[in-house]
Amino acid sequence: MKKFDQGFFYMKFIKKCISKSLDTSSVQIPDDLSELIELIAENTHNVWAEERLRQGWKLGLCRDEQLKTHPCLIPYEDLPEKEKIFDRRIVSEVIKLIQVAGFSIKRY
Repeated sequence: MKKFDQGFFYMKFIKKCISKSLDTSSVQIPDDLSELIELIAENTHNVWAEERLRQGWKLGLCRDEQLKTHPCLIPYEDLPEKEKIFDRRIVSEVIKLIQVAGFSIKRY
């Protein structure tokens, strides 16, 4: 039986992701969407935390898959700024992708 090379498969996955991701680097997010970015980042965090709690996870000092603990199982407003920046960045990339794909976001 061949030894499983996790590093090989990880690098193959990364290479595939990079080659398939759309270039959003030239997209500028309008300033009026900053409120939306924050709203989506907070909601996404809350949905993630609710799902983790339903799965039996609990607050812990560090992430531990076996003990099911995670330090970010707290309200969004209590997250360290570093975590909020991560969430906002993900949302920003989605908004850029929406624009690259030819869609727009409009407030009614």
